[in-house]
Amino acid sequence: MRLLSTKLLSANFKDRLIHQGFSVVEFPFIKIKPLPIEIDSVHDNIIFTSQNAVRLALNEPNLTPKLDGKNYFCVGEKTKVILEEKGRKVIKMSQNASILADFISKNHKNESFSFFCGKQKRPEIERVLTQNETPLILHEIYDTLYTPKAIETEFDGVLFFSPSAVKSYFKTNTWKTGMHGFCIGNTTTASLSKFTKNYSVAKSPNENQLLLSIHHYYTHDYAQK
Repeated sequence: MRLLSTKLLSANFKDRLIHQGFSVVEFPFIKIKPLPIEIDSVHDNIIFTSQNAVRLALNEPNLTPKLDGKNYFCVGEKTKVILEEKGRKVIKMSQNASILADFISKNHKNESFSFFCGKQKRPEIERVLTQNETPLILHEIYDTLYTPKAIETEFDGVLFFSPSAVKSYFKTNTWKTGMHGFCIGNTTTASLSKFTKNYSVAKSPNENQLLLSIHHYYTHDYAQK
């Protein structure tokens, strides 16, 4: 089976796909554009909903000292891993922004938060915390740019890791008969569902579950067609 990934995969994940008999082509349909970071101070509680924001913030020499000793709240297992590898204290990790926003509103309503994010962020964090009058400052430190490409090669499946990648893909491509989409999480699935009903979603937004989703489809659902 031929798979197209809409982002560059980790070496481990790509090797596991190949080991299971898949051929994989990678093409990044989005790229990250860092924005100027000029931040004087941050609150004691920091929110990250993307790995990109973590990497940019913790690699900015003028910002990093201001992030020392803070409490961290994040979305995604990989985001948590990156934070902890940098010696940061993660108070709560959730699978999506909506769950994290609800947790903060119930357990940390009267505390103050700084939210480091991209310009095309999901709205849940800002909406829920604002509704609950939880002090929140947004720091938009990157933008997501579309890098669409017309795909001429036939693929059996396409791997999507973000709603932005879905939008970029369909700027220059249509969904061909027989293709199946594999989504890392529910927000990505919601975007893909506007274009096709042929998709699967990982039970949890991580590479292990995405791999299981791919394996299950091609050994069960696809085999029965």
